[in-house]
Amino acid sequence: MAETRYTKDHEYIRIEGDVGVVGITDYAQGQLGDVVYVELPEIGKTVAKGEEAAVVESVKAASEIYAPVSGEVVAINSALEGSPGTVNEDPVGEGWFLKLKIKDKAELEALMTEAQYQDYVRSIS
Repeated sequence: MAETRYTKDHEYIRIEGDVGVVGITDYAQGQLGDVVYVELPEIGKTVAKGEEAAVVESVKAASEIYAPVSGEVVAINSALEGSPGTVNEDPVGEGWFLKLKIKDKAELEALMTEAQYQDYVRSIS
């Protein structure tokens, strides 16, 4: 099973070999409310850890999606452009935003495990 790591900004990265699938957690989509628009990066764009990688807009607010690790965008979920509500319906499945070719796997160590993330969410809820 693929390992998933989490940021304090509620992004996840699911590691599949040297590529990471990036999206927002169920907690994040719940806080945003109904997602109405997603702005995705260009394939080939290089992002640094913590840099804006995508934008999600909901009925409540617009929010940046930050790169959990540094890397190159190798795929985007263009299906979200036509149906952004998928982010609400299946945030950790079909609602992913982009795939990054991970530049430095050591950066993953600074991210939370699933258990740590669940504890973090409980601490802020």
